[in-house]
Amino acid sequence: MKDFSFYAPTEVVFGAKSEEKIAELVRHHGGTKVLVHYGGESARRSGLLDKVCGQLSAAGIEHVLLGGVVPNPRLSKVHEGIDLCRREGIDFIVAVGGGSVIDSAKAIGYGVGYDGDVWDFYLRRTVPQSCMPIGAVLTIPAAGSEMSDSSVITNEDGNIKLGYTSNLCRCKFAVMNPERTYTLPPYQTAAGVTDIIMHTLERYFSKDDDMTLVDSMAEALMRTMKDSVFAVLDNPHDYRNRAQIMWAGSLAHNDITGSRAAGDWATHQLGHELSAMFDATHGASLAAVWASWARYVYKENVSRFVRLAVNVMGVDNDYTSPEATALAGIAAMERFFRAIGMPVSIKELIGRDVTDGEIDEMARKCSCGGTVTKGTFKVLHRDDMVAIYRMARG
Repeated sequence: MKDFSFYAPTEVVFGAKSEEKIAELVRHHGGTKVLVHYGGESARRSGLLDKVCGQLSAAGIEHVLLGGVVPNPRLSKVHEGIDLCRREGIDFIVAVGGGSVIDSAKAIGYGVGYDGDVWDFYLRRTVPQSCMPIGAVLTIPAAGSEMSDSSVITNEDGNIKLGYTSNLCRCKFAVMNPERTYTLPPYQTAAGVTDIIMHTLERYFSKDDDMTLVDSMAEALMRTMKDSVFAVLDNPHDYRNRAQIMWAGSLAHNDITGSRAAGDWATHQLGHELSAMFDATHGASLAAVWASWARYVYKENVSRFVRLAVNVMGVDNDYTSPEATALAGIAAMERFFRAIGMPVSIKELIGRDVTDGEIDEMARKCSCGGTVTKGTFKVLHRDDMVAIYRMARG
């Protein structure tokens, strides 16, 4: 087993009654005036926003609201939040929503104490020295941002989607009530589970192939997601399986199933360009390219793909042909994505053929004009990215 560091400081309050702890948690972590950050009107219609604000008001904690976060959260909303926090003297952010809202809150948290443009951090021009404390009230299990060190933001000027990681932005607490996920549309539920599986796969396909215990945990998580997603698509009010999915979202991205630093992440980078160019759902963009990435790279470590095929996808091991077993596992994962309503090609994702020019542009952005590579399982150069996008055309 390789040397590693594990850091997961977020306090988790999980269950149907968890929302009753919000004000207590804010006060415990030093909040006296709160920005309640959220997405669309669903948070208000569901009664959750009123519940959060009511809890804060009852505890005498001042708060202001900022909604309007959209999937693939925008830099312009981050700038709006930074200005609002400074003007109102905010000292704590409560993010009510899924990964997009939490990522937006983290970016706001970085920017409040910084004299320049918060986008500097995402461009790696400088390093943040602080982040306003953040708490999450999770409504969409997918991104795992409630326990991760990452934030992904889209700059509308050029449709550039970039992530930044730092322990500074880790949430102080995460409130998780599985009942709040009952009304998620089937597509969003499936896309969330896809993202959870992908966060696990990015760590699973690393050069560290001697982490037996961690690999077994990752495999169990993915098997559970395969079972649970069909259960909740059949019965959206299945608390038990909604709870499995909600907790798995956190475990898939808090490094318990493998080190983020040692992972591959090429599929995420390729998917980010699809999301940025076509404003596609994040999880769906990953499903659209993963099988093509897998077929492009599997020969780097065939046995790794064999293990996934047998231990996760239930493929019979063809001992006479490891490659055949590996490819059967990739095909099985592709069938799983299709079965839960996810696209398995770019054409299925965007509803039309992607052009050569669009592929070249995505590869250019992903490789920063050919100056950087992506991935560790197999290092991808610009030409490799073009080849994978072309394989994924559909």
